Amino acid sequence: MNEFGEPVLGRRPRKGRSTRYQPLVMLLVCLGAVLFQVYVPLFSQYFAYLELPLLVTVYFALTKRNPIAGLFIGCAVGLLQDSLAAHPIGLFGMVKTLIGYFAASVSMRFDVDNPILRAILAFFFFTFHQAFLWLLTSALLGQAAILDLPQMFLLAGLNAAVALPLFAVLDKMKERA
Repeated sequence: MNEFGEPVLGRRPRKGRSTRYQPLVMLLVCLGAVLFQVYVPLFSQYFAYLELPLLVTVYFALTKRNPIAGLFIGCAVGLLQDSLAAHPIGLFGMVKTLIGYFAASVSMRFDVDNPILRAILAFFFFTFHQAFLWLLTSALLGQAAILDLPQMFLLAGLNAAVALPLFAVLDKMKERA
């Protein structure tokens, strides 16, 4: 049985394993993901199923390995997405703030450089994102929202499949701290 401080899967992340990005690169990637989410589905409805702001939030939170940094990344991406979306401001901000925090917390415990684990986490966080968004829409706004579980799991698999090449591209842009 592992103690609380021991890693559960893989090796313990070293202190030097945290990554840094140029602030401009992070800003442009997050802005590009949100703009993709808002404007590209206007031309093709099939791209509406991709949740790139969520994947970018998960990636940056996983690589930062700091729950507070993950919290702020999720909050910034969520509020940026809220400001351009056609729904009440704050829904994506709340959901992505929690996801950023949880993703960064997971990265302190697991070796998140493993592509299989990254795909599993992308699947899990997409599912959490949709379920929590449904809960907020139903409870806070009082709107009738449908939670279609088979479709949600199918879309989670799609987003996990997109996350692997996206994360590989984002890995190429990082610099070691």
